[in-house]
Amino acid sequence: MALTVIGNYVSPYVRKVLVCMELKGLAYAIDPIAPFIGNEAFEHMSPLRRIPVLIEDGRVFNDSSVICQYLEDTRPQPSLYPADPADRARARWLEEYADTALADALIWRLFYQKAIRRYVFGEATDETVVQETLERHIPRALDYLETQLPAGGFLFGAVSIADIAIACMFRTATFVRFAIDAAHWPRSAAFVARVLALEPFCKLARLEEAMLRQPLSEQRAALAAAGAPLATHTFGTAMPRHGLPRM
Repeated sequence: MALTVIGNYVSPYVRKVLVCMELKGLAYAIDPIAPFIGNEAFEHMSPLRRIPVLIEDGRVFNDSSVICQYLEDTRPQPSLYPADPADRARARWLEEYADTALADALIWRLFYQKAIRRYVFGEATDETVVQETLERHIPRALDYLETQLPAGGFLFGAVSIADIAIACMFRTATFVRFAIDAAHWPRSAAFVARVLALEPFCKLARLEEAMLRQPLSEQRAALAAAGAPLATHTFGTAMPRHGLPRM
């Protein structure tokens, strides 16, 4: 199989790439290593020790946005980027906002504290960070999204990279029982629900649920039993290592 993705199903960045591949009808294999787990060969390919990584015919591509743009350039149908230059620029901005500001609140502050620190590194959750995130950082992000998201449908008519990127962050946040308060942010809550109802998200959700509560050592077997398209080789290791600091 020409396309191989390295990265775990719970990662919003991996999910973004996989949803794009599913929407484009691409066949792929996946090495579902957990975040912060990768051997020396993985670090050679991903010097920041981050997922996802895409391998095609021996060529290596890093960063979810770079990978999705590469897939769009090489497999342009169906397009996941608006045709109008202004809309395309706005879609890229909203993707960037999701991958940075939204991810900082939902993933690096909330999910990392409540899931990664506890279950990957065996460290205690910093409840002060969690509380500050719920009271300040997430509301601020949702206040902005509420001014940007449509009352119905998707951002640019057809589903785009912006819709996908935003929804991916909220999907991972559900694993630590976060849900958007629809009374305060009705557009955001309805928008995320619409995007997550798309078949690629539903298909991936079935695989996510199959491995979510399994120990790291048993996740690959659980995914195999659920029918995930596993790569024959893994770059995973038994011991996690912290990634490099985010800039």
